[in-house]
Amino acid sequence: MELQKYKMPLLDGRMQALSDYENKVVLIVNTASKCGFTPQYQGIEELYNKYRDQGLIVLGFPCNQFGRQEPGNSDDIGSFCEKNYGVTFPVFEKIDVNGDDAAALYKDLKSEAPGLLGTQKIKWNFTKFLLNRKGEIIDRYAPTTKPEDIEEDICKALRER
Repeated sequence: MELQKYKMPLLDGRMQALSDYENKVVLIVNTASKCGFTPQYQGIEELYNKYRDQGLIVLGFPCNQFGRQEPGNSDDIGSFCEKNYGVTFPVFEKIDVNGDDAAALYKDLKSEAPGLLGTQKIKWNFTKFLLNRKGEIIDRYAPTTKPEDIEEDICKALRER
């Protein structure tokens, strides 16, 4: 994946070039505030705090396509993440991850790392993609995969140069 080809708005509206995250291990997650998996924010934030100085970056992409579980605007989402989970990793404006209006980043992620049985569709909130420092997708993880269950893969990717 060539991160340099993506620029996306953060919750505060500032455009963020994903090229700023080149040479980092990148965990990309589609999130929602009112989902059964929402408590994963805590584990994701813990991974970020533990490994960010070693080169991990987490990118959160709120999405309202699954059960309308991310109904708020950018201010609502930011307040929720900070107040409830102390989120400090970058969170972007709400996007679509499936369908004609899916963000280009997600179209490419799904194409390069299809899910179970080869399906490209994102099944639910908190689907995770882990990229190595070269921008190659290491794995795609189901929403049910807990953040702590991918810690070993993150550590391995951080050790590789």
